[in-house]
Amino acid sequence: MGIKRVLTIAGSDSGGGAGIQADLKTITVLGGFGMSVITALTAQNTLGVQGVHEVPEYFIEEQFDSVATDIGIDAAKTGMLATSRILKVVAKKIREYKIDNLVVDPVMVAKGGAPLIKNEAQKYLIEEFLPLAYVVTPNIPEAEVLSKIKISSVDDMKKSAEIIYSLGAKNIVIKGGHLTGDAVDILYDGDIFYEFSSERIDTEDTHGTGCTYSAAIATGLAEGMPVFEAVKKAKEYITSAIRFSLRIGGGHGPTNHFAPILRESERCRCIETLANALQRLKDEKCGNIVPEVQSNFGHALPYARSADDIAAVPGRIIKVGEDARTLGDPVFGVSHHIASIILTIMRYDNDYRSAMNIRFSEDIVTICRELRHDIDSFDRSDEPKETKAKEGSSLEWGTDSVLSRRETIPDIIFDRGDMGKEPMIRVLGKNPADVVEKVLSISKRLK
Repeated sequence: MGIKRVLTIAGSDSGGGAGIQADLKTITVLGGFGMSVITALTAQNTLGVQGVHEVPEYFIEEQFDSVATDIGIDAAKTGMLATSRILKVVAKKIREYKIDNLVVDPVMVAKGGAPLIKNEAQKYLIEEFLPLAYVVTPNIPEAEVLSKIKISSVDDMKKSAEIIYSLGAKNIVIKGGHLTGDAVDILYDGDIFYEFSSERIDTEDTHGTGCTYSAAIATGLAEGMPVFEAVKKAKEYITSAIRFSLRIGGGHGPTNHFAPILRESERCRCIETLANALQRLKDEKCGNIVPEVQSNFGHALPYARSADDIAAVPGRIIKVGEDARTLGDPVFGVSHHIASIILTIMRYDNDYRSAMNIRFSEDIVTICRELRHDIDSFDRSDEPKETKAKEGSSLEWGTDSVLSRRETIPDIIFDRGDMGKEPMIRVLGKNPADVVEKVLSISKRLK
């Protein structure tokens, strides 16, 4: 079918985090071809807006005509349309070019509650513009203006959505970011309510989230997705963009529009880096460090949150004579034991993303000291009964008990075992190459 054409009709953000710039980044990352009708130029950065220059209505029309008559439009979205004059000319062009897949982000109220468009423009937006929208995406302050009710819960969001639906928009997405708890958005199609929930991410760098979200929905619609699927995918995208938001400037930084692509490329890099380190191990005669329960070797994605974000060795590293061997290439999500260690370390220092377990002996501990590795340990007999009873939590507890009393991450954490628990040494590092250097240095001293 070819690449889908998505038009954004909004203001330009010179800081690059919101407006036209955020929209075009989003559309491009999600596989669409982005086009623009710029309604205003702003001088702004992460600290605020320093100036606004509105584009004359005739030039807004010229931009619209240039795009629509030559390239065509599969879907469009609107951002801040500050005056009734601009709203009227944009509405005229939407009708003229019969744009059905229209996402309206009704930018009316700033995060602090200040109005962003004049009263007469609000009136036109509600009475004339909303009926053109296939999807409208207000945040809670905007939904309160549109529905004239106070919103303090998800149930209130649903009541507000019903009122906004009665104003003529076909699908209502109310974003719950202003409430507490998980970030819950709702979609109402006039018949069914759908909820989209994600954990609330603790960051102040959320500039441009509304623009990004609505642009993502528009791109999904352009690709032929049903509205539910378009909103679901957009929610996943904006959550990722917020999770990896950028600490840029002195104020509220932007979301990271490139995060999903970076994340995917990082997965390939993570596997490749671990595979190269494993090959070094296999090239050396280092079976002497493999324990009875065998070894595993893991490497995490940046900001890993679960075992699915950590690459490790399926079937573990086994001892064959003097050699260390593997039965397969590294994959994600195959080792909850090594993953629990790495995830615990990353809570203290996100730069440390790799670990491997090797066999314990007092000789190896002595070698580690001779090599001047930073060593620490925990005693499994100190482990609380409730932790022992919970499958897979012992390693997290042991690692945490060491790191909670330190200011730095050690090279080695070991324990001398307990009833039914083999003693073990864990070698920690920032990356697989770092871990392998330490492991091989130990193995060579043992020979």
